[in-house]
Amino acid sequence: MKAVKPRQAGAWIVLAVLVAFLCAAIAFMVVGWGPGEGERGQEMSAAGYVAMVLGIIVTLALGMGLMALVFYSNREGHDQDSELKRDE
Repeated sequence: MKAVKPRQAGAWIVLAVLVAFLCAAIAFMVVGWGPGEGERGQEMSAAGYVAMVLGIIVTLALGMGLMALVFYSNREGHDQDSELKRDE
């Protein structure tokens, strides 16, 4: 049986932590957005849904814009200037 490389073990640990965060977020959502006014959760108004949709759209646009800037900077060679120059 092969021993697991430390690098692969770290990747599995990161994956396990991310899955745990996802499960916690889903549990929080189920408890917080239960059937309103009863034992669990609250009803969300139309303004709440509009704010949520606008927040999602703005967040996605910001993320895509920043990634586009990263790709543009890489292709134009702006990232090369920050590398250390070594005399050989």
